[in-house]
Amino acid sequence: MKILIREGSAAKNFEALIDLMNDHWEMMMFCSDDKHPDSLVAGHINQLCARAVAKGIDIFKVLQVACINPVSHYKLDVGLLKEGDAADFIVAEDLINFNILQTYIDGNLVAKDGVSSIICSPSSIINNFSCDKKPIEAFKYKLDKWGEEESYEQVNVMEALDGQLITNRLIKDINEVIIKDGYLESNPATDILKIVVVNRYNNAPVAKSFIKNFGFKSGAIASSVAHDSHNIVAVGVEDESICDAVNKIIECQGGIAVSFPFGKGRDGAVLPLPVAGLMSNEDGYKIAHDYTAIDAMAKSLGSSLAAPFMTLSFMALLVIPHLKLSDKGLFDGDSFQFV
Repeated sequence: MKILIREGSAAKNFEALIDLMNDHWEMMMFCSDDKHPDSLVAGHINQLCARAVAKGIDIFKVLQVACINPVSHYKLDVGLLKEGDAADFIVAEDLINFNILQTYIDGNLVAKDGVSSIICSPSSIINNFSCDKKPIEAFKYKLDKWGEEESYEQVNVMEALDGQLITNRLIKDINEVIIKDGYLESNPATDILKIVVVNRYNNAPVAKSFIKNFGFKSGAIASSVAHDSHNIVAVGVEDESICDAVNKIIECQGGIAVSFPFGKGRDGAVLPLPVAGLMSNEDGYKIAHDYTAIDAMAKSLGSSLAAPFMTLSFMALLVIPHLKLSDKGLFDGDSFQFV
């Protein structure tokens, strides 16, 4: 087993693990898991190398972690500049900032000055998306639909943590959400917002709960990138906005979406992900540009999270404590049972 220093768009552990490299570099690797395309365009492993060198770690330890250990551990068909190896290598401007000038594979120049010359090949679309668009009534949260551990005085709330996969489990007073005509609604004043999970594989009741720290003042976001089952997960203020964001994704059978309140003069947006509801079949640089735009829209709703969509994608990941929402309801990751 190896330790991977993982820096994604939402979950980051470089600072927590980097000091291990001084003594255990032979058992470590760098990783860019769950990183959005615009972040990848800016850099990935090269950035971690620069940060490690800035920490005073020996350059040869850094290079072994970045270049040698992954090839050896996974038995990759990648040359290591040994006699008879394929000419797989990069040309860096220096070994301090790690600005990469050129990339070679099998002796062929495949990227130069940040521009890839690898030909983009079309992809077939493989997907499993079998639910109908939802009416707004499906997102209403009735008082008498609560779990057994909830009362009419308190409500379970997930607390999203910026830069972390874990969520805290909060017990909040009922007055911190809005009750209207016997239904529970988001309360942007206390930052306790409705979160829903919609089963994408068949028509099933919508699971509903509340979450803190998304910070939206209005509108909603939704995504079909929702580890590990990849149902549709959404967070928002108005039921209308939540419904609209979810239906945008259902209509294109996968993607990430932003919805603004009706009548506010702003159109929402959706970035389709037709391959399994997780990936695009278009050029990566175009998707990076499109993601930057929709990420800015999401943040304009009021969120201070570094990566709202990436954070959202982990809110249905049941194996990570402490409280998550599945398509079947709230799940306690500590006791490993439904709430």
